[in-house]
Amino acid sequence: MLLGILKPTTATTLSRQIDKIEEVTMVNKPPKNSPKNETKSDFRDRLGKTILQVFSESDFHTVGIRDIAKHAGVSFTTIYKHYGSKEQLVFAFVDIWMGKLTDRIIDHLHGMADLKEKLRKIFWLQLDYYERHDDFAKIIFLTLPMKTWMSDESFEQARMFNLLMDVLRQGQEEGTLNDQVDTRILLDFMMGFVQRSFMMWIQRGQKEALTNQTDVMFNMIWQGIVKSEQ
Repeated sequence: MLLGILKPTTATTLSRQIDKIEEVTMVNKPPKNSPKNETKSDFRDRLGKTILQVFSESDFHTVGIRDIAKHAGVSFTTIYKHYGSKEQLVFAFVDIWMGKLTDRIIDHLHGMADLKEKLRKIFWLQLDYYERHDDFAKIIFLTLPMKTWMSDESFEQARMFNLLMDVLRQGQEEGTLNDQVDTRILLDFMMGFVQRSFMMWIQRGQKEALTNQTDVMFNMIWQGIVKSEQ
């Protein structure tokens, strides 16, 4: 009997035991709005839409897998089987969406030779992507607990990191960009500008396009990373 697992204990432990009971009871209950003959792609799409909606509007710690399962119309066990935890579920989708941004940057940089134009394009592409997918950007910049995400492999975004580092390193080797600092600092400077720009765009009510001031803002970045004349 389920109630048999409850033991006299602290309120915190009791709450966790009740949570486990709720999870067990919903394991064998098929979601009412789960369509039949659904493909893996359909399942992933519905789950992704739910994550975007729920975590762009709510605090990360107030949402559980049961909430996601109910909202998406999938079973708790299905989500748990594939991802193991709420954190791994969200990180997995963040990795997918960041990968799409990386692919877009790679496509746009193909055949482009001028260093300054490359960096300006990278800057614009990020602002444009986060503006068009502001629910996703809210998750990575405002919702995710940064310390937890930083401990996950998805935070590194190796493909994008290596791509941007190669461009910046090229600029240092050519004598165009400041070579007195680690290349990673130049990257941090540029990425920090993107993050702050998005956060304040949200805070100020998104009254104009995030990309409206691309040239002006990029010139500020360029002046901060270009090698100063002696």
